[in-house]
Amino acid sequence: MRRRGAVALAIVCLGLFLTSCAASDAEQATPSASPTETAESTPTQPPSVEDLTAQYAAVRLDTMTLEQKVASMFIVRAPGLDGAAWQATVSRGLGGLILMGENIPATPEELAALTGGVSSGDGLSPLIAIDEEGGDVTRLPYDGFAGADSLAAEPESATLDAFTGRSTLLGSVGVSVNFGVVADVTADPASFIFSRTLGPDAATAAPKVAAAVAGEKGRVFSTLKHFPGHGESTDDSHTSVPQIDVDLGGWRARDAPPFKAGIDGGAELVMFGHLAYIPVDPQPASLSSTWHSILRDELGFTGVTVTDDMGMLEATGLPEYANPDENAIRAVAAGNDLLLYVTPGDIDATISAVVGAVESGRIDSAVIDDAVTRDLELRRTLWLRQHPDTAF
Repeated sequence: MRRRGAVALAIVCLGLFLTSCAASDAEQATPSASPTETAESTPTQPPSVEDLTAQYAAVRLDTMTLEQKVASMFIVRAPGLDGAAWQATVSRGLGGLILMGENIPATPEELAALTGGVSSGDGLSPLIAIDEEGGDVTRLPYDGFAGADSLAAEPESATLDAFTGRSTLLGSVGVSVNFGVVADVTADPASFIFSRTLGPDAATAAPKVAAAVAGEKGRVFSTLKHFPGHGESTDDSHTSVPQIDVDLGGWRARDAPPFKAGIDGGAELVMFGHLAYIPVDPQPASLSSTWHSILRDELGFTGVTVTDDMGMLEATGLPEYANPDENAIRAVAAGNDLLLYVTPGDIDATISAVVGAVESGRIDSAVIDDAVTRDLELRRTLWLRQHPDTAF
C-alpha cells in the first residue's frame, strides 16, 4: 500500500513539474490566469475519515434486509461469563452487548479475554456497553476511581481525572460504550439520583459533565443520561414512570444546560429516561418523538440515541407498558437509534414485531434507515479505532 502511494505521489509531482515548465515557456504569449480560473483549478481536498465512514455506512445499509437493520438496533445482555454465548448473541446480528454485574469476572485480564472474543466481522465492531459511573453505580470491582458521590464537591479537574482513569480502564478491558455520565441535576437528598449527580444545579453540574466527556474522549464513547433529566422527580424510573410537572421553560433553565454542555463536548450518545414531563408530553421521554425533536433541533445533538433498559417499562406494572413488543415499536417510532435490554426476553419476537410495524406503515422505513445509519457510523468508527491500519 505504501509503495503504491509513493508511486502515485511521484507521478503527481512529475505532472506538476511538467506543467510548470510548459507554463514558463508560454508565459510571454499567454495571459496569466484570472483568480477565478486559479481557484477552479485548485485540487479538491481528499475526503475526511468522517466522510469515508459515512460512505461506508451508506453502502452497508443498502446491503441489509429490513430484518437485519432492525436487529442491529438492539443491545442486550448475554448470559454470565460464557464467551461462546456472548459471541452467539452478537452473531444474531444485534448491535452489541450490555455488561452487568454477572458478566464481570474477577480480573481485568479475564474481562479483556471475554470481550476480545466477540466480533461482528466485516468491518464493524459490536458495541460493548456498561454502566460505569463510579460511586454508587460501579460494575467493575477494579474501578477505584472517584464517582459523583465525591466529585460533586470537588473541582472540575477531579472529574476530568476520574473519568480519564476510568475510561482508560474500560478501554483496556474491551468496553467501548460507557453509560456513565449522569447529566441529571437535583439538590434534593431524597431523590434516588442525588448521589449520582455531578452537581445540585445546572451551573455546578454542566462544566463537570463536560469534563467527564473530555476525560472519556478517544477511549470510550460517552453517554449522557437520563434525558431530559431525572432530577426533577424523587421517584425511581426502575419501578414507575415519574410524572414531572415542569414545562419547557423550566426544563431549559434547570435541566438542559448539563446535557448541552456534554453535547457540545462531543458526547457520542444520549440515553432517554422513562420519565414524563407532563406539560411537554405525557408519554415517557423514551417513547416521545417530541423530546427526540427537542434533543435534535434545540440542543443540536447529531449522535446516537439509546433507551434506558426497556424492561423498566414493564416493571412499572402499568397496563399500557405490559407488552414488550408494543413498547419497542413505540420506542423506535419515537426516534431511538438503539434499544437496550438488560433482561432480553424473546428478542426475536420483538424484532419481528418492529419489522411488522414497518411493513404495515406504522413506522416509516426512513426512521429505521436514519437510525441504523447513525448506528453503523458509530460501529465503523469503533472498528477504525480498533484497527488503525485499515485501508479505505
